[in-house]
Amino acid sequence: MRATLFCANPYAFGILKPLNDELLNEGHSVLWFVPQKHLSSFPFQVEVAFTTSISDVFYFSSDAIFVPGNEVPHYLPGVKVQVFHGMAGEKRGHFRIRHYFDLYLTQGPYFTSRFEKLALKHNNFFVKETGWCKLDPLYQNTEQFSKQRDELLKKNNKKHLVLYAPTFSPSLTSAIALKDEVFRLAQDEDILLLIKFHDLMDRRIAAQYEDEVQKNSNVKIVKERNILSTLKMAHVMISDTSSVVYEFTFLNKPVITLNSRSPHIVWNNITEPRQLPTAFSYTITNDIFAEKRAELIRTYHPYTDGRSSHRMIKAVENHIRKHGVPVKRKLNLYRKYKMLKDFGPKPK
Repeated sequence: MRATLFCANPYAFGILKPLNDELLNEGHSVLWFVPQKHLSSFPFQVEVAFTTSISDVFYFSSDAIFVPGNEVPHYLPGVKVQVFHGMAGEKRGHFRIRHYFDLYLTQGPYFTSRFEKLALKHNNFFVKETGWCKLDPLYQNTEQFSKQRDELLKKNNKKHLVLYAPTFSPSLTSAIALKDEVFRLAQDEDILLLIKFHDLMDRRIAAQYEDEVQKNSNVKIVKERNILSTLKMAHVMISDTSSVVYEFTFLNKPVITLNSRSPHIVWNNITEPRQLPTAFSYTITNDIFAEKRAELIRTYHPYTDGRSSHRMIKAVENHIRKHGVPVKRKLNLYRKYKMLKDFGPKPK
């Protein structure tokens, strides 16, 4: 199978890398598409085959194109496979059908049931539950990361490692409301605070944090693009309506959020920034959400074997055997125009 990994945004890099590794392990040919504007932040340039040219992708003549984003040019050959860029089903647009995709590979029963209903309604795509490739490393080498955490805490003479990871969405982010409180928490509690921003976080907000970090030795900003290693090390996460909350929850560890809009809250959700210190003190000593977390894991992502990438590949292979490889995807005029505007015309 010839597979293209389509990265319209940098967040796709970490999502698709486990899939890349499994594709190569199973003997498939892989080409990454990375827009020129994001090439400088692409961390795998020396280890994978990639291109910045849509023409190269076209002539690669993929059997399948794996896409974590919302769009992919309709004129590219290959089964267009939606693999998703997060787990927050409550976010605007998560279940919106844009008609770019032939196959949706869902993470767990909660998502599968919704997309299966939409598949019946639209009758132009298929759905298969496989688990999410990004999470494969989440369940691998956990002892190694526990050791790294212990060494980091010992070096900084702290007891707990806390991760603050706000979303970037202006209507959902806690980054402004919680700024003073998270720094105050780092001063008052026996913690090392790690801050990880989304790739699309407003640079003005990030700059405010960077300035404040200079004054706090026990607060560090994580620059590594892939958040998984930090998730595996942290004891507690602070966030909001970010999909990364689910990823952390899948490790069966406690979370504190500010005004989360999740329909499935199985963590300590505060409604005022001033509640953070009390919430943290309580959460670190009383894990009252363990049973509810287990139920969330069952419905959102029950696959803890680190083999979701393998299931995704098999699902696509089976789809191709049954339905073949389409030359292009049918779209309305508006979406065709948008693809031509964003990615240029079909190569000749």
